[in-house]
Amino acid sequence: MEPSMLHCPAPAKLNLFLHVTGRRADGYHLLQTAFQLIDYSDTLDFAVRVDGAIRRCNDVAGVPEDSDLIVRAARLLQSYTDCKLGADLTLHKKLPMGGGLGGGSSDAATTLMVLNHLWQTGLSRAELQQLGLQLGADVPFFIFGRNAFAEGVGELLQPIQTAECWFVVIEPGVQVPTPAIFSAKELTRDTKPIRIADFSSHIKMFGKNDLQAVASALFPPVDAAIQWLSTYGEARMTGSGACVFCAFADEFSADEALRQVPDRWKSWKAKALHKHPLDYLMQT
Repeated sequence: MEPSMLHCPAPAKLNLFLHVTGRRADGYHLLQTAFQLIDYSDTLDFAVRVDGAIRRCNDVAGVPEDSDLIVRAARLLQSYTDCKLGADLTLHKKLPMGGGLGGGSSDAATTLMVLNHLWQTGLSRAELQQLGLQLGADVPFFIFGRNAFAEGVGELLQPIQTAECWFVVIEPGVQVPTPAIFSAKELTRDTKPIRIADFSSHIKMFGKNDLQAVASALFPPVDAAIQWLSTYGEARMTGSGACVFCAFADEFSADEALRQVPDRWKSWKAKALHKHPLDYLMQT
């Protein structure tokens, strides 16, 4: 029987802050952000095939197989390493699309990490990160495996210590397309760059999300969720939206807030993680 790995987590991330500091000649935006892993995940099942075929074994609403990042990640690794093995992939989707939680990127990162292990292709963490960058700017962070201060387009990473806390996350019921936010003429692209020490010395929420004002104006449900959650603390949008979060010191406080969330929104709690659950698979 060929090797397999089941129930492999692909955790969500939150952007504790997100500043747009400039724009490159190729149109990519220069960012500074703090990535926080949380204990709320998609899960994936992997089974090795000896015929070299790569197949997704279940339907994912709105995502054709050939354009799915997990299929693209598997094929990229296979091609890069000239691996003759294939894989059956099953994706159990829990993270919302267009939510700013990095779900697709995390799925791709988990695929690269697990298949690198199952196929014994032997790539280092740095090599997998470089490969992952071809799939999306957030993919290297998930392979990095630690909470991180990120710069560039999000690929220049330094590990950071973040608080022990819980988060309440609200899904406002809209999908926010990232290109619509980054192309908006209202988006400010000149936030002054900071040093990692500026962020690390702050206990409470630092900075802001420069994309939040644009998303709130274009998608009123995002603004409504921020306003509601702000009664419990500093609420903020993650990534380019649409999900909104607030930090709580303990699980009891998070549960209290969760009980009050209006029924029109899906909401959930998650614990802060300090490293990726699959970090043990990685070579340094």
